[in-house]
This record gives sequence, C-alpha cells and structure tokens, in this order.
Amino acid sequence: MRSFLLLLLLFCLLMVTPRLLGWLSPEKAPIGYHYDALTYLAAGTGLEKLADLNPAIPVEVEEIRDVEYKNVNGKSLQIDFYRPKNIQGPLPLVVFIHGGSWKGGKRSDYLVYLVSFAQKGYITATISYRLLRDSIYPAAVEDVTDAVDWLYENGEKYNYNPHRIALVGGSAGGHLAMLAGYGWKDAHKSKSEITGFPEERKIKALVDIYGPADLTTEYARSQPLVTAFLGHSYDAAPHLYVEASPVNYLKPGIPPTMILHGTSDSLVPVSQSDTLKKRLDTLGVPCEYYRVPLWPHTMDIALRVNRYSQKRMEEFFIRYL
Repeated sequence: MRSFLLLLLLFCLLMVTPRLLGWLSPEKAPIGYHYDALTYLAAGTGLEKLADLNPAIPVEVEEIRDVEYKNVNGKSLQIDFYRPKNIQGPLPLVVFIHGGSWKGGKRSDYLVYLVSFAQKGYITATISYRLLRDSIYPAAVEDVTDAVDWLYENGEKYNYNPHRIALVGGSAGGHLAMLAGYGWKDAHKSKSEITGFPEERKIKALVDIYGPADLTTEYARSQPLVTAFLGHSYDAAPHLYVEASPVNYLKPGIPPTMILHGTSDSLVPVSQSDTLKKRLDTLGVPCEYYRVPLWPHTMDIALRVNRYSQKRMEEFFIRYL
C-alpha cells in the first residue's frame, strides 16, 4: 500500500511539474508531457487547458466567407477573410493553411489564430485546397500556389497590402506553405516563364508549424500518409519524393522562416525541422526556430502552447512583415 501511494505521489508530481515550471518561467517555451497518453490525461482532467478552437467572431472583426479563388471541374475552392473593422490603410495579410494529413481538415480549423491576429491589426485569410479524396499530389500544391497568386492580385479589393503577405501552415499545411513560399511553382515553369522572386510577387515571411520538410528521409518514405499523398511508393517514383520536399527549393532570398515543433512529435519527427533550420542557416536565410520541449503533434491546441506560439509569431511578423 505504501509503495502504491508513493508511486501515485510521484505520478501526480510528474503531471503537475510542466504547469509548475511554466508558472515559474512564463517567458520560456512551455514544457509538455512527452507521451501522448499523458498529454491527453492532462487535458482530460483539466490540468492542461485547451485553446478555444471555435471562438465567436468579435464585434470589432469583420468576417468575409466563401470567396472563390479557383474552380476545378465544378469544385469551388474558397478563401475566408477576417479583418478589423474601420480599417485605415492597407494592412499586412497573414494566410493560414490548415493541416489534416493532406486528406482532411477545413478552413475554419485555424479560427483561433484568424480571429486573434485580426484583433492584433492584421487581415487574416484561410484557404481551401483539394484533399486526397479529390486528387493526389500535386493538386493541393497547385491550389495553394494558385491561391497565393490570386491574393497578389486582389489586395486593393480587400484592403490588404499584397507586398506584405505571410504564409502560416501547420503539419500538412506547413508543408504546403513551404512549397508555396519557397518557389515550387517557379521550379515547374519553363525557362521562359521563370520570374524568380520579384519583390512585388514575393512572400515576406513564412511560419512552419511542425510541417514535414524532407519527404526523402527513411521515415517519410515508409509513412502511409506520405505515400498516399504522393500516390506512389518511394521505390516506384523516388523523383516525386524529391519534388514534393520543401528542402529541395531552399536558396538565398527565400522568405525569412519561423519554425515551431514539439520535441516529442511522433507523427512528424522534430529532426525534420532540425534539418530545415541547419540548411536555412547555411544559406543565410533568417530563421527563428522554437523546439517546444516534450510536446507531441498538434501541440498548439493546448492553451499554453497556443499562447506561446502566437507571441513568437507576432514578434516574428513585427520583424519581417
């Protein structure tokens, strides 16, 4: 009985330690629980509060929904905008790209960010793209890059500055944001069409939240979600794994990048972001990397991590957007 009580005491101490450390060092990255089961337990017992992922739209924010940017064989792909009311002058635009393993998710998944950053003085947007039930790679990438092109053309209509656009994506959305921001589309143009990164058509800043950066690693080659996205095994079509890897498009002049990744992520290993950071540093591309200790995938649904992520993103946008 005594041994059981001692183990129970140690377990309780283990569970409360992350919150205690967060209270003692509020400016540092919040510490998690390492194991998914413990993370769920902390959330389920109320020890770890969750972010409100479906907040009400405040009166000071205007919502503009279902703006079509592209139609593919009758399928409407749309953008939602959130902007402060009584705008004075064109504002920076922050575009959020949802995750969902390329097979799920929806535009409203990042409403917690969309509303919050609209309240902070940005115009925010969220885009839909074709999922696996519609088509395999490169459909989703084509859609996101087409949405970015559409956004370059429509700043005046929605009162944002098309020269000050940031892309933010989480998980699969982070992967798509990197491909769009790093030049996937230009790499697939003919030589006569390539325009590089002219200032008027250049993403100003990019935030990657636990997105896969290199699909050629041993882990990614055998990941069922990756093989489903690409529609072929690595052995059958290795060139697709290279072509769909954001690290393949890194070069000087690409947008300053911020990375957020939990060190206990078992779906997208943190080594993906470690590699991305090293390569960006080698190229001299500004990169801010936050390894969030002992958190799993989708860590930012936890309120502490979400607040930390938003603060780091806001600081990043002030510097680069």
